[in-house]
Amino acid sequence: MLPILLALAFIAIIFIIVIAGRPDEFTVTRAANISAPPEKIFPHVNDLHQWEAWSPWAKLDPNSKSTFSGADAGAGAAMAWEGNNKVGTGKMTITESQPSGLIRFRLDFQKPMQATNTAEFTFRPEGGQTVVTWSMTGKSNFVGKIFGLFMDCEKMIGGQFEKGLASLKSLTEK
Repeated sequence: MLPILLALAFIAIIFIIVIAGRPDEFTVTRAANISAPPEKIFPHVNDLHQWEAWSPWAKLDPNSKSTFSGADAGAGAAMAWEGNNKVGTGKMTITESQPSGLIRFRLDFQKPMQATNTAEFTFRPEGGQTVVTWSMTGKSNFVGKIFGLFMDCEKMIGGQFEKGLASLKSLTEK
């Protein structure tokens, strides 16, 4: 019995060391070239009421409920949502808005896991197009690091960003 307990303790220690060695922060970034000027794309992101038309999470749970507060658009605008286990529950607030250049958000997730992250969109004219970059950064707590061992968050979140940017592209290139 003692050798089995020692082996389990050794495995637990190795597991804890691996988790502790994982990065404390994460960043997910995706970009798309959109054949429209920044001033045509910007309002679709800056006005949270318009997100349902292109957001990948709106498609994951069409029955999700959203409530809006604060400003109509730009800094101070907020949207809280409550949906199925694919979209969870949380709130996003625009903390900075520079016309046709940058929008920064505070993301507060309650379910399925509690976390606070920062997301941002940048709009950079390039030739006759706009490079729209969507990124999210945050801290990885111990539970998040364990989750990251089994799920590729970069691929999961990045894939949703790619879908959202493709929808934004389709919507604004019309």
